[in-house]
Amino acid sequence: MMLSFFDQFMSPIYLGIPLMALALSLPWVLFPTPSHRWLNNRIITLQGWFFNRFTHQLLLPLNQGGHKWALMMTSLMTFILTINLLGLLPYTFTPTTQLSLNMGLAVPLWLATVIVGFRYQMTATLGHLLPEGTPTPLVPVLIIIETISLIIRPLALGVRLTANLTAGHLLIQLIATAAFVLLPLMPTVAILTAILLFLLTLLEVAVATIQAYVFVLLLSLYLQENV
Repeated sequence: MMLSFFDQFMSPIYLGIPLMALALSLPWVLFPTPSHRWLNNRIITLQGWFFNRFTHQLLLPLNQGGHKWALMMTSLMTFILTINLLGLLPYTFTPTTQLSLNMGLAVPLWLATVIVGFRYQMTATLGHLLPEGTPTPLVPVLIIIETISLIIRPLALGVRLTANLTAGHLLIQLIATAAFVLLPLMPTVAILTAILLFLLTLLEVAVATIQAYVFVLLLSLYLQENV
């Protein structure tokens, strides 16, 4: 049976049972749980240092009201980052290549930031739709443009994450297929292609990390406008 390059993005099903829930819940099992001992091991210490630095960097531009979102933002970053990195392993599935999942994360969180803005500072939130000093004839046009740009924010979040991960996985599969086909024909070229594949994999690890950070960073910027 011939398989398409896009078959790797199909949701896994075993005995008619979708495994998407398993793919989403498995990453949490990999994290070590903190102990009650005075001295932790190196893994837990490194995990705590990473969480502290990331939370500090993320919440630095936010006021005191935005610090209530620290736990959720850190958990979201950890969740997306772990899924992205696990998806680079052979014979694994990356749930964040599904636009439906990314939109399911982006829309409720973006909507929550908008609701927070309307609840606590409605005037300032509505003021973002019309820049100060706008000429009177351009007021209706700018309001429409700013409203559209506000509505497409969750779409941009979901599509950005999906497109970057999908493109990286496709490129890795194309180069890996080329190296496998060229191995019996031109071994030297196949070795060079394999080296290129290794470098591309390192780049994809960086992309997976950066995209998880960008997703949460943009959410924090949206929150900054409304708190």
